Amino acid sequence: MRTARFLLLTAVSAVTVGTATTVAAAPAPPASAAAPAGAPAAVPADDGATVTAEEQLDERTYDLTVSSPALGQSVKVRVLVPDGWSRDAARTWPVVYAYHGGRDTYVSWTRSTDIEELSARHDVMVVMPECADGAFTDWWNYGRGGTPRWETFHTQEVLQLMERNYRAGTTRAAMGISSGATGATTYAARHPGMFRYAAASSGIQHMTRPGVPTAVMFTQAFFTDTGDPLRVWGVPGIDDANWRAHDPYELAANLRGTGLYVSSGTTGLPGEYDDPAPWERLIVQSQEVLTGVTSRDFIDRLRALGIPVTSHIYGNGWHDWATWQSEMHRYWPLMMTALGVAG
Repeated sequence: MRTARFLLLTAVSAVTVGTATTVAAAPAPPASAAAPAGAPAAVPADDGATVTAEEQLDERTYDLTVSSPALGQSVKVRVLVPDGWSRDAARTWPVVYAYHGGRDTYVSWTRSTDIEELSARHDVMVVMPECADGAFTDWWNYGRGGTPRWETFHTQEVLQLMERNYRAGTTRAAMGISSGATGATTYAARHPGMFRYAAASSGIQHMTRPGVPTAVMFTQAFFTDTGDPLRVWGVPGIDDANWRAHDPYELAANLRGTGLYVSSGTTGLPGEYDDPAPWERLIVQSQEVLTGVTSRDFIDRLRALGIPVTSHIYGNGWHDWATWQSEMHRYWPLMMTALGVAG
């Protein structure tokens, strides 16, 4: 009976590849929301995306509502501004773009880590856009394109709105966990020079490794709001060119000159930062096993190409925020150095 239960728990874990803790998504605000109170009219992005509402939560935290043509809806972006920031300052600030994982929301970094306290020690902005279950790509849609275009939202609309309205600079870093870790390295590779540094914790870094597309699509079909998973990257074996075009492993050569940090567990067992109940100690989170395998592939590929990478493949550690906060504290100083930001 104990063996059967262990196998059942392992099987349940296996179908959550690339996802983080489940958090109910907030309903999307209407595109007709009012302009930011007390702020000048927002300058739109090139495609017409604009900030339609702004809420200041505290001295440093702003929640923005963005009407996005790329997504065909309005979504949220949370922003942490540095000490001394103002929207009409004569200077700009370096920016960290932080991407959450699947089944989570734009609030997750401030909800689940001490990023507010950590970033307050540095002269840097942090931008945390909604990522939903968007997979960090402009969806294939059987070759027809169209919405949702999450890559366009993140790498064009959000960047342009931040730089045109909130004094964000063009010295940037990207960091992410779970599917957001895949997003951070994919964006850095698909847009060489956009980010000086990319930090990835527990992400799938070899999308086209045998077996990985099946695992990813199974998760999207049954454990996210994706719906038809074939809309995202296409049909494996038929649309392989599109899969490869979004695979960090295949794009690794484009990362020359970008600072890199890649980490993952490998066993799927709880680690030093986890607090499992006694009956949970033998649960194997298969998604962390998979991210560990693909992260090792990616690291080996980078090193074969002579591209420097800081790696931390640590064995035990669940696919959760307790571990990811520890990783953030490992790579944050390296990222600040790459951005030229003093502590």
